[in-house]
Amino acid sequence: MRYTITGGTGHLGSQIVKALTEYVPASEIRVGVHTVSKAQHLIDAGFDVQAFDFFDEESLGSLLQDTDVFIYVPSKSHTSYGRIGELEKVLIAAQMTEVGHIVAMGFVADQVNNPFDLSAFYGYLPRRLAETGLDYTIIRNALYADPLVPYIPELIERKNIIYPMGNESLSFISLEDSAKAFAKVATTKSLRIPDKIYTLTQPRNYSMPQLAEILTEVSGHDIGYEPMTLQEFADTYNEDGGGHMLASMYDAGSMGLLDQVTDDYQKIMGKPATDLKKFITEKYSEL
Repeated sequence: MRYTITGGTGHLGSQIVKALTEYVPASEIRVGVHTVSKAQHLIDAGFDVQAFDFFDEESLGSLLQDTDVFIYVPSKSHTSYGRIGELEKVLIAAQMTEVGHIVAMGFVADQVNNPFDLSAFYGYLPRRLAETGLDYTIIRNALYADPLVPYIPELIERKNIIYPMGNESLSFISLEDSAKAFAKVATTKSLRIPDKIYTLTQPRNYSMPQLAEILTEVSGHDIGYEPMTLQEFADTYNEDGGGHMLASMYDAGSMGLLDQVTDDYQKIMGKPATDLKKFITEKYSEL
């Protein structure tokens, strides 16, 4: 078998690569990267590392050649337009190289009324895949729990969670748990169900006061909940030009569109995803 993954040095992709080695040898895993120099450790570990560009048909075709299972982790982008263009190139290459099965990364913010800046892409993904005739499985992630941990010192200083969420709740999944589920689905034929959509979440969701309670207990500092307005939040976190995208995500959350909870992780892995309090406690102790 040949497993190919994009984003192999990214936050999720790198952990999927690691998780795959629990099931298959490194020699069966091809890792697509934009900068080979950043992947020397993967080369040294025996992975087939190839440089590619989503918008270079030749390099993308070479990457997907002889691929049985392609794990598609999209590139980082602040617009649906950019990601949709990327996806079209991926699908053309996948059809030309006759990829056996695509395992694609989705996100819970894909509803037709979702104001998140990338919701159009995530809504387009399953519909477009359904048109191709390719075998595919989509794994939708809840919000990543990981960014909460390095954010705690700022929240201690602010003494409040400031997400513009109103009274609604958020569901989470850790990058590590997500990666483990991706690897298990990719390498298990019975889980690679054509047209199947899994949604990865922890066992419950959290309102902002409930999240504040956890962060207070873990950090030992009183953290409450005093939301900013959407504009204030966008302006505050716009250093890399992503302020509007972040604010739009919490706008979706304030509409109750990011609170979904499923048992799909348990169906895949045979146990629940790591509890949020346990995850934050363990990671915070490492800071």
